[in-house]
Amino acid sequence: MSNKKKRSWKPFVIVAIILAILFSMFFFNKRNKKEGIAITTEKVEKRTITETVSASGRIFPEKEIKISSDVSGEVVELFVAEGDSVVAGQILAKIDPDAYISAVERGKATLNSAKSQKALSESQIESNIAQKEQILAQLKNAQNIYDRNVTLHNDGVISDADLENSLASLEGIKANIKSAEASIRASQKSVESAAYNIESTAATLKELQTSLNRTTIKAPTSGIVSSLSVEQGERVVGTMQMAGTEMMRIANLNNMEVQVDVSENDIVKVNLRDTVDIEVDAYLDKTFKGTISEIANSASNIVGSSAMSLNTDQVTNFTVKISIDPNSYKDLQMAGKQYPFHPGMSASVDIFTDKASDVITVPIQAVTTRVPEDENNKKEYEEIIFSHVGDSVQVNVVTTGIQDDEYIQITNGIDYGTDIVSGPYSAISSKLEQGKQVYIQEEKDEKSDKKKK
Repeated sequence: MSNKKKRSWKPFVIVAIILAILFSMFFFNKRNKKEGIAITTEKVEKRTITETVSASGRIFPEKEIKISSDVSGEVVELFVAEGDSVVAGQILAKIDPDAYISAVERGKATLNSAKSQKALSESQIESNIAQKEQILAQLKNAQNIYDRNVTLHNDGVISDADLENSLASLEGIKANIKSAEASIRASQKSVESAAYNIESTAATLKELQTSLNRTTIKAPTSGIVSSLSVEQGERVVGTMQMAGTEMMRIANLNNMEVQVDVSENDIVKVNLRDTVDIEVDAYLDKTFKGTISEIANSASNIVGSSAMSLNTDQVTNFTVKISIDPNSYKDLQMAGKQYPFHPGMSASVDIFTDKASDVITVPIQAVTTRVPEDENNKKEYEEIIFSHVGDSVQVNVVTTGIQDDEYIQITNGIDYGTDIVSGPYSAISSKLEQGKQVYIQEEKDEKSDKKKK
């Protein structure tokens, strides 16, 4: 009986001990639990900030000429292949010249005909002049006869009818002279017309001869055949009729450039001669150097005012051309690659647009924006940084400058060495306020916070 009583109270003792331990742990944790928002801090420091604009694009030759035929016809001979080196004046291809040879021969015949017509008109002038001289002789004779008849008529030797007949003969010859002079002037005009006709037919023959010469396609400059679009036997359309068929391209692969699209938000930062780091997908772990050589004045995705979209949601880009420094890839040329870059290769660039040395900086995530509480403040938002003072934070309205991938310049509103809140971003962007209670996040808490993110 006594043993049963002894065993009956032992379970209650064990339960009481467990409860005591649990209550002790609860009060201990509650006592040691930190109040406020967990943050990380960092000192405001001075650094050198290099602002960059990143973009991507493709590699092209700085100078690339499209070769098209001026005349239409069949490609009867093709003397080059893609990748061949050519020099200025070298024959590249020939278009079937038969039709143009016939046209030239026809033009020559027309020119000869015009020349013969001129010669005929000139001989007609000589004939008319000779005829005029003959009529002048007749006029002199008729004038003498008339003068004698006047004397005879006065002496009563001849009748009035005889006198009138001699006068009529004299007047008729005078009319013939005027007609001969008119014929001479007409012949002279015919010669002028024939001369103009000769000039016209000569110009036409010159055009036909030029078309014949253009059946032989020659290289306008020295370089490499970077693209060949036709084969022997194909027909091409000449540029005289319409937009001609592109036959090939000749490029100078010694001077290459990268063409990239830069957004309208970044293009205002970019200037001519800015230095650039270039990474080409074909050459991993290698960076090439370059400089900006050209900045487009118009957006690359807007073609003319008639096609301009008024939708502001559309991304607007501007084409920027970057010359690649040959010294930055000289080692590739020494390794046997005379032309290490091929047109169309993909590339990404970092354009160095600005640099500020020994300036006050903070981590980018330490800066956030808030709507001004002051109703008289006309700004839509203010840039702020939270400084850490004791166990709370203070709001500091700041002015920012340039930035790189990690840090941003502070031009006004915070002092060097100030302890500021650097994270977490979720707290900086929305949770923290003026005077908010905080505590420094331990390393363990930081890791768990990163896992949650």
